[in-house]
Amino acid sequence: MTALGDLIEVDDRTVLVLGQGLDVARGQPDVANALVHRAGDTLVLVDTGATEVFRTALRGAADRVGPWSRALVLTTHGHPDHIANNDLADELGVPVEHYVPAPDVEQMRDPTSYWVRSFERIAGLAPLPAPAQAADMVVSLFRPMRPFGATTRTYEERPLERIRIGSLRFTGWTFIDGAVRVLRSQGHCAGHVIVQLRECGVVHLSDEGNGACGAMADADQLKIQTVLGAVARLFQEGEAALLTDGHTFTVRRATEAVAHLEGLLEQATLLQAAALELTRGTRQVRASEFAARFGEAMTELGVGGANPNAMFTAMMVVNQLRELGLRPESGDIDPLWSRPAPQAQVSDSAT
Repeated sequence: MTALGDLIEVDDRTVLVLGQGLDVARGQPDVANALVHRAGDTLVLVDTGATEVFRTALRGAADRVGPWSRALVLTTHGHPDHIANNDLADELGVPVEHYVPAPDVEQMRDPTSYWVRSFERIAGLAPLPAPAQAADMVVSLFRPMRPFGATTRTYEERPLERIRIGSLRFTGWTFIDGAVRVLRSQGHCAGHVIVQLRECGVVHLSDEGNGACGAMADADQLKIQTVLGAVARLFQEGEAALLTDGHTFTVRRATEAVAHLEGLLEQATLLQAAALELTRGTRQVRASEFAARFGEAMTELGVGGANPNAMFTAMMVVNQLRELGLRPESGDIDPLWSRPAPQAQVSDSAT
């Protein structure tokens, strides 16, 4: 049994700081795992989690991997469970750089609006209050939230680099003479990046590893699945040795990492097959009825993602319907969804 702030030692210069799962009913925020690493004389923090307990654990881990005289703080994406302690960068007492993804700055500045949009999509599909009230409730779990510091910049202020790792090509940014590579993935949400620590062989998926089917409103299913396949290949080619992520509290080694990644991709095909079967032979589906049956299919398949609960399941339902080409017929709370006719509409005056 792990607890918030527990440490898994990867090597004498690298520590995974463990977070915790979400429990809205108990008022418990989820807290993302963070990586603490030393590359030469530079402390590298990959995400800062949330809560004062986790902040204290980060400071302890930073002392453990020392000594260091500079710091680099990297934010993988803008969700509250990854960013609430970002102003820790200002307290390290050394020259520091802090980078965040530009596409996520808006949601970091105004997380409530981001979550309102997310909950508006699932109104009637999950036992939640009105979207604005639900968003306030969720965001309040992560206070105090301090996503920016005095040195915060966006990755996109740096020139974009072409990064070759083995047979694969990525775009992103390198730091500390290539010891740290930030690779654009943008699947779990619009700005998401993953991080490779070259010296210890760690690839940190952050929340691209939450499951092969993203739940968020700005998730991109193809990008999630593409990056999972690419990272599996890094392990197969010996370009990576250890896999970590944001919400499973373990470090996976080579063959185990590949099996895990391939399992996530298999889940994606199984879930889409289940969704397709539930919509086969019918022109319309009621969102709530589809959600109930899809939830049953997820249970039978043993697929729930990193933080399984009714809220995220409902988000996955909406994304699955859209993946199959269905669209809501109205703005009602529980609309009918149907496939638009693929034939082009030709006007009478067309020649």
